[in-house]
Order: sequence, then structure tokens, then C-alpha cells
Amino acid sequence: MKPVALAAAQAPLRTKPSNYPEPFASRMAGRQKRPLGELFGLNNFGVNLTHLAPGAVSALRHAHSRQDEFVYILQGHPTLHTDEGRTPLAPGDCAGFAAGSGNAHCLVNETAQEVVYLEVGDRTAGDAASYPDDDLQAVQIDGQWRFTRKDGTPYG
Repeated sequence: MKPVALAAAQAPLRTKPSNYPEPFASRMAGRQKRPLGELFGLNNFGVNLTHLAPGAVSALRHAHSRQDEFVYILQGHPTLHTDEGRTPLAPGDCAGFAAGSGNAHCLVNETAQEVVYLEVGDRTAGDAASYPDDDLQAVQIDGQWRFTRKDGTPYG
């Protein structure tokens, strides 16, 4: 039976810390996600309560072709890295990235305190992600991410 409500901080951690292949997955150390939407049976969009330890990053800097993304800062002072540069954020700040905008982004915790934020993204089928700073690209096939190098060769 799905809950009607719960304390978000008590939700179970995501079982797989990262979908990225190595050597990228290990760069996500210090990031913990608690998927909230699935607990309520939500299928059209995802919601995660995410914690970043000092020095941790939210993701590789990336842009989605078909999925919108939104973040809302609850605690701490992350730095938002985008194509426009670096923007300091604080509790109560938010940022959004429209599908197909091409604006690659990620959050970095460059402080000594934990960062906590909500991330929301839709689940439009056929999405692809580009990673301008890394030799990585991704396409979503049947709901699963497939990662390759930019020349198309697989990892592993």
C-alpha cells in the first residue's frame, strides 16, 4: 500500500548511487538521493530529496533534449554551474532547465556544510543527455539510460 504522506528525510535512499558508467560513477561520491515520487506511485515526473556532502556534485554537467528539470534549495549554499558560468545559491533559491535549451548544468557543494535540495524532472520518453565537459553521451531507451563515449563506443 502506498503512503498518503511521509517524512521525506525518512524515505529510503536510492539503491543504485549512480547510473553513470565508470570512471564517472565514482565522481558522484558524497551524493545521496531519496526518490520520493515513486513512493506515491507517480509516473509522469520524478522527485528526489538530494543531499550533497562537502565537495560533492549533483551530476556531471549535462543538458537534456526532452526532459525539463527544476531544483529548489532547502539547506546549504551550492554553486550552480551552467553555460553562463557560476551562480551561488542559498535556501529558498530555485533554478529550472527547459528541455532542449542546451544549457548544461550541475550543482557543486564547495562549502564545508551539507547541501539539501529537491530536484524535479519529467519523464518524457526518448530523452537524450549531452555532457560538454566529459567524453560521455546518453540516450534513454525503454526507460533505461544507455551511455557511450561521444564517438559512440560503449563503456566497459
